[in-house]
Amino acid sequence: MDSFSVASIISLGSLSVQRTHLCSLIFRVLPRLLGFTPSSLKKFHKDVHPRLTETMVGTSPELPQDILIGIFATLEIPDLIRAGAVCPSWHYAYTSLRRLGHYKLPQTPCLLYTSESAGDSAACLYSLTEKRSYKLTLPGPPIRTRCLIGSSHGWLVTVDDRSEMHLVNPITCEQIALPSVITLEPVKPIFDEYGVLHKYEFSWHTGLRGCDSPSIFALDKLRDRLHYKAFVFPDTSTGSYIVVLIHNGQRQLSFARVGDDRWTWLPPHEDYTDCIYKDGLLYAMCAVGELYTEELHTFDLSGPVVVMKSIIRIPTKYENGYMYIVQAPWGGLLLIRRILDDVDLEPEPGAPVFWNTTGYTIYELPEMPAQPQR
Repeated sequence: MDSFSVASIISLGSLSVQRTHLCSLIFRVLPRLLGFTPSSLKKFHKDVHPRLTETMVGTSPELPQDILIGIFATLEIPDLIRAGAVCPSWHYAYTSLRRLGHYKLPQTPCLLYTSESAGDSAACLYSLTEKRSYKLTLPGPPIRTRCLIGSSHGWLVTVDDRSEMHLVNPITCEQIALPSVITLEPVKPIFDEYGVLHKYEFSWHTGLRGCDSPSIFALDKLRDRLHYKAFVFPDTSTGSYIVVLIHNGQRQLSFARVGDDRWTWLPPHEDYTDCIYKDGLLYAMCAVGELYTEELHTFDLSGPVVVMKSIIRIPTKYENGYMYIVQAPWGGLLLIRRILDDVDLEPEPGAPVFWNTTGYTIYELPEMPAQPQR
């Protein structure tokens, strides 16, 4: 505790940790829905902007690129997309803004939801600033049949009815398949007599202790027990993304880079609650053996062998709570403990959950040295 400074106890609003089905959820899409290409924007453009005439484009004054980028950096997402579709010069400024990482404007959240009337493959995006909805047709499997286990940087992490995971960008309609669920350490495939995947065998071992007999799940049932929470982090070393998964048995960590053919397991610790990726290090918070104690770990994912370090332990007098790791506006990391009344922290799938938050405690994490590029 000596290396932390307790900032204050504040109310930050509800922070969800439970997996849920998209067909019954209205959730906040995180603001930076970027990564567009001209071809992938066509569907969205039909609703987002009116068609421009050649006369309008031809008579538009030509501004220097640095001025255009400065103006575009102040726009909300729908207006930024419209601006990028006006003419080649404006589109170049728009793509340069994304590529340079200068788009920092805090965005008004959008609401993303599905509905029976829109169809199984459609998602609806409601803009709070414009007070209107856009209907987006997404690639299969049908988005309405999937579960949501995480979202960030414009990507949704979904799980289909075969318990397989995909990254989906609802704006560009781009989709990326993540490594198969059978490459996760606890999961083994079971094939029928024709060689067709039939069921999953799920082991509860953690790498630290033994386990009970494996459980058998139907293809669409494994996701209710295996998938807990997922995160998408930019990987600056490759210009792509790293996906980190908290999963059972016992809320452990696995990760994969976009393009990997399998998940990498990070045993033997368990009971992880939250994580963040910064300066080449994965920071992850977990409960440890002592009663009401949290431990912060770092993982260096840059080399061929993952190196883990234990940074600090934080005792607490609260039995019910949840720990989050967030990046502060000045770039440092904060640990936020959410204090709860007596609640069921692991309800049955689909069961209503009401958490009465009684307070927050915020700790500032000392600055860690950046990892060298390899």
